[in-house]
Amino acid sequence: MDKYNIVAENPESTVVAEYEAIYKRELTYQTEDQLEKAFVKQLQTQAYGYLTIGSEAELINNLRQQLQKLNNYTFSDSEWDHFFKNKIANQNSGIEEKTTLVQEDHVQLLTRDDGTVKNIYLLDKSNIHNNQLQVINQYEVADGQRPNRYDVTILVNGLPLVHIELKKRGVDIKEAFNQINRYNRESFWSGSGLFEYVQLFVISNGTYTKYYSNSTRFSHIKEQNQTAAKKGKRSSNSFEFTSWWADANNKPITDLMDFGRTFFAKHTLLNIICKYCVFTTDKLLLAMRPYQIVATERILSRVNVANNYKSYGTIDAGGYIWHTTGSGKTLTSFKTAQLACKLPFIHKVLFVVDRKDLDYQTMKEYDKFEKGAANSNTNTSILKKQLSDPNANIIITTIQKLSILIKKEKNHAVFSQPLVIIFDECHRSQFGDMHKAITKAFKKYFLFGFTGTPIFAINASSSNKPNLKTTEQAFGNKLHTYTIVDAINDKNVLPFRIDYIRTMKEQENIKDEKVWDIDRERAMAAPERISNIVTYILEHFDQKTKRNSKPYSFTSLKNIYEVVSAKDRNKIDEVKQKIRLTGFNSIFAVSSIDFARTYYNEFKKQQITLPEIQRLKVATIFSFGVNDDEEDGVTDENSESTEQLSATDRDFLDAAISDYNQLFKTNYDTSTDKFQNYYKDVSLRMKNREIDLLIVVNMFLTGFDATTLNTLWVDKNLRLHGLLQAFSRTNRILNSVKTFGNIVCFRNLEKATNESIALFGDKEAGGIVLLKTFDEYYNGYKDGDKVVPGYVSLISELTSKFPVGEQIIGEQNQKAFIRLYGAILKAKNILSAFDEFTGKEILSERDVQDYHSMYINLYHEFRNRNTGDAENVNDDIVFEMELIKQVEINIDYILELIRKYHESHLKDKEIIISINKAIDSSVELRNKKDLIQKFIQSLTPGAKVADDWQSFVDEKKMEELDEIIEAEKLDKEETYKFINNAFRDGYVQTTGTGLAKILPPVSRFTPTGERTQKRETVIEKIKAFFNRFWDISGSMLE
Repeated sequence: MDKYNIVAENPESTVVAEYEAIYKRELTYQTEDQLEKAFVKQLQTQAYGYLTIGSEAELINNLRQQLQKLNNYTFSDSEWDHFFKNKIANQNSGIEEKTTLVQEDHVQLLTRDDGTVKNIYLLDKSNIHNNQLQVINQYEVADGQRPNRYDVTILVNGLPLVHIELKKRGVDIKEAFNQINRYNRESFWSGSGLFEYVQLFVISNGTYTKYYSNSTRFSHIKEQNQTAAKKGKRSSNSFEFTSWWADANNKPITDLMDFGRTFFAKHTLLNIICKYCVFTTDKLLLAMRPYQIVATERILSRVNVANNYKSYGTIDAGGYIWHTTGSGKTLTSFKTAQLACKLPFIHKVLFVVDRKDLDYQTMKEYDKFEKGAANSNTNTSILKKQLSDPNANIIITTIQKLSILIKKEKNHAVFSQPLVIIFDECHRSQFGDMHKAITKAFKKYFLFGFTGTPIFAINASSSNKPNLKTTEQAFGNKLHTYTIVDAINDKNVLPFRIDYIRTMKEQENIKDEKVWDIDRERAMAAPERISNIVTYILEHFDQKTKRNSKPYSFTSLKNIYEVVSAKDRNKIDEVKQKIRLTGFNSIFAVSSIDFARTYYNEFKKQQITLPEIQRLKVATIFSFGVNDDEEDGVTDENSESTEQLSATDRDFLDAAISDYNQLFKTNYDTSTDKFQNYYKDVSLRMKNREIDLLIVVNMFLTGFDATTLNTLWVDKNLRLHGLLQAFSRTNRILNSVKTFGNIVCFRNLEKATNESIALFGDKEAGGIVLLKTFDEYYNGYKDGDKVVPGYVSLISELTSKFPVGEQIIGEQNQKAFIRLYGAILKAKNILSAFDEFTGKEILSERDVQDYHSMYINLYHEFRNRNTGDAENVNDDIVFEMELIKQVEINIDYILELIRKYHESHLKDKEIIISINKAIDSSVELRNKKDLIQKFIQSLTPGAKVADDWQSFVDEKKMEELDEIIEAEKLDKEETYKFINNAFRDGYVQTTGTGLAKILPPVSRFTPTGERTQKRETVIEKIKAFFNRFWDISGSMLE
């Protein structure tokens, strides 16, 4: 047992080491009111002060008292009035500005009556126990769009920083999430806007409890108020990104009362708000997950203990973190580095990556977390200067640069200073030698490793590399584990769906997987087999990558070539623009450079007859691999040089890069500098989803992250950590349509997959990590004692209980239909990726349209139903609107029908019926129905449908905007600018000064409520206008 374990946990650990549920479940029915009272009582036992607050005036008065107590200062009335109106409740501040105050600018200057200034703390982050926690409940707001009553709110020094929304047991907690969104639309902004200070939200139905940051909610709202074009790319913007709280063993703590004891323990909650939230340069608030916090604190604890015991410079001063690929290791390492460099005895923190491209990638990520926090280097001389620079506290470098520095600068002063050194996935074959050199040179190191796939004795390579160690031998003992099973259970990464496509008649497995004879490899390279595989990929590409789904808005990097070619990356600005994309992209992993060449040429050959617009954009990249016999199937490739390639291979790569240059208007080749830039260009265009399919041998199979990537095609033998690393390129969460990573294997890797998952998950992990079979989803299956109905029985229930075209009478029946159709949409979304599903959809296209219409009608009806009871709006139903939008009709389809109608000399009324049915089945076209109908009525025999439609839409857009300007007395020039910015960015910006400029001037004596109401009315009208025209009109206003 590790001798330091005794002090590894302490009472101030943010995450409890192991939690056993204390809450004894009552057998009687519990109402929402009873649940709320029990929770508030629980908080009171944890030393939260309970307040009865009935008005905003009381809330503001309490805020004043709490800030006075925290700052040991009494405001005069005039000082408080000025400080409150200008600093805390500034009319031009929205959620982002208020989050900045909490996270970054929590010390504000007060100008006193005598003209002197004083620091006023909103939070004390250096001593968290100086902050006061209070709880209020049933706070009523009357001056929003409609009256609302909030369940439970936590005040920190009087500011509402945490809000809890409850539902009774048995109700889907997604409804609590939706209710908070409704509060945002209707009332969080009202009055002085104090509820826009909320940093964290907690949602619970008593049984299940989750938390999330205000960015998740705010971004979700922004997206709800945009078209489906905004719906896809949603890093952390939706219910999918809410988090479970857990103990240090990753056991979720779900019951509200248990959650209250742990998450709402005063030191835990204050630590999360003050220490473990990161407000990025993109204005996203990232609330760290429990496993990230545990890892950070375990490393800091080990550093402190090792320093006390003077055991730095030994393996006892380190350890490793096993967190699965895709679980947010970069954020964890950033927070660890940020907190470690603040320790008084630590000189610097080095973050070491194993490839030059990851150096740049990590720097970009760190820069997002905090601009200028870390320092990167392009060569060893810059690294040398940074190591001597007292202001360079966090340095990101490659293991190669560090090794060169050690050889050249044997007497550098840094070698005798205490340094925390963090390694990220450093398991290359040279790692052993470099690791030895680093630990020999540095005298006072604290050495830590982050890995998603540790090297154990079973998967340590045995191919004559005595210095390649297991992860434990290299870094010390394991400090925390979060496996792929944990991550999939928590829905932090996606499971895999694997197709094994048989490509040879004889048995592909052989008894010893380590033997792969030349004859078999030659058979694998047979031209007929290669041709069949390429045909399969071309035929199934759209299906696997969901290229026929609804477009989503995506922030694209426009000046990739300039960014990549710049001598100094820091001196060129990245130009970003919102564009619309459909579906995802893919990587094709092949076993050798010969295979890469053969496949690349076969794709060119088979696509040559296709129109250019239909051709997949195929690229390839590889370099010389130092070893071709790695047992995990992924060998080291040098992304910085092609010098060791044979003349034949280099000529082919030059030819492929030449094709790439033509495709993307670039200028790369295989010379050292230009090849490095080619590598970076390929990386960025994959993330931009500009490349459809990238053929690789080893590159991009580890360390490469792109949320738009969902499919890996495999014609390569992969094993153990190499297999899981490669598969994990596909399983980053994007939205509710990307439900799994697609793996399509052209070799039989079933046994290797099971072995890898058993090693890096656990023996029972297969059922969690891999999706079920087509037959199970289609016909149903048993999950323990529970029978899960398949697609066939769901459709049968739908057609028998709710025949097409028949009205659904009664609220209970309507809710039953909504639930059933939602289940069908989810099942269809998964089944659509199976080849076998084609032709087995059961419902006709017309029936699907009609059912869509029924579903959308009910969606609008429930949304608009005003029962007068704010507590029961859509209380127990969840609409799967994002899945509806993935299969819906778009404007191009409608215009094609209109063109056919026009060609019928405006006589074929069946087409008009089809047009109306199509519009009614589309969430996004309903608000354009009158536009489409007016356009049809305006058609003349000589009309050009596409051109005339664009002119018609642009004209109507001007007319309708001018009507809004006239009705609301807006500034015309500023409104045109504001709308042009919205159409350029892809959403309506409701914070900042842009909106203030378009509003009419108001008297300083106008009540605040009236001003706010006017602002909200204008926002609603502009959003409705934007939603109506954003995806059908690209023209700018003049």
